[in-house]
Amino acid sequence: MYPRKNVIKFLILCLVWGLTWIAVKTGIETVPPMMFAATRLLCAGLLLSGWSLRSCRMPFVAGEDLVRLVIASLLMITLCYGPLFWGMQFVASGTAAVIEMSLTPMALLGFGILLGEERWSGPRAFAMIIGMIGLSFLFSPTLEFTSLSGTAGIVGLLAISWSAVSSAWGSVLARPLIARYGSTFISGCTTLIGGGGLFLSSLVFEPEATASLQTPWNWQAVASWLFLVLVGSLIGYSIYLQLIRDIGPARAGRFAFVSPIVAVAVGAIIAGEALSAAGMLGMILMLLAAAICLYGYQDSSRSSRHDDAEADEGCALEVAVGLRCDRRQREAARRIRCNLSECYGGAKAFRGRA
Repeated sequence: MYPRKNVIKFLILCLVWGLTWIAVKTGIETVPPMMFAATRLLCAGLLLSGWSLRSCRMPFVAGEDLVRLVIASLLMITLCYGPLFWGMQFVASGTAAVIEMSLTPMALLGFGILLGEERWSGPRAFAMIIGMIGLSFLFSPTLEFTSLSGTAGIVGLLAISWSAVSSAWGSVLARPLIARYGSTFISGCTTLIGGGGLFLSSLVFEPEATASLQTPWNWQAVASWLFLVLVGSLIGYSIYLQLIRDIGPARAGRFAFVSPIVAVAVGAIIAGEALSAAGMLGMILMLLAAAICLYGYQDSSRSSRHDDAEADEGCALEVAVGLRCDRRQREAARRIRCNLSECYGGAKAFRGRA
């Protein structure tokens, strides 16, 4: 795919997932967090699966691919959202955001290298360090580590850290499936399977989950839910999986350095939230990290085009050798036929003379 299209997709993803922050914040004020996420993921999964059926592109998944699909779905959604929402009960929101957003690109790169989907490079490591520093500056007013001294705070911190690791692990596992079956189909399957697991987890661990299904939601929660289904999941999640396939997990994960800027900017414009000088510095550093990411992607794409060109040259060489071999074989066969014809003609002449 042409690199510019991937850059546009990356920017759209950052914008969409930046806007989802305020929608999630509005929704979970009245609905339990896991139930709010589970219902919108299940709905998005049904819509995406229905679209796959409508376009007659519903493939059959079996064997190792089916096992990988189930594991990736649980890791990306159930084992990510569940611990994240649970851990945020004991950790300040700013601290949770810095930890989760910092670990996400790092874990994506790490699992990508371990599973053979990525290669280590200095610019990526440098971009991650700058992005993590920027996140710390951006959320510095809400950073709080005093609550982490107790057991609950430490366990909550570990749960939030695991949510980033789980999401990254599942994303890297899903990459071959996306390339094989398509982003729409895999988006539908992962949201259905993961959303179903999250729904069951909500019924078990959230005391008010059942009551929230029986009580009408206010219009703010409904509007936020619809926005998350139509924009956050159908558009954002599908684009994320496409980027995982096309530019790799590490580069796609750099949305973590841009979407918080969108969220903070929206909060400042709509809710009138103040933005400090440290926050502005954090934004600049995070944008710099994203720019390094995009520059690295262009270098990588040039390298990959060079590799592809070498592969094409290799294929062309094999074809040329094959054609030469075929020509030689045809020439040898022609000579044999000519020799046989000459022998046959000489034999006829000999018999005629006899």
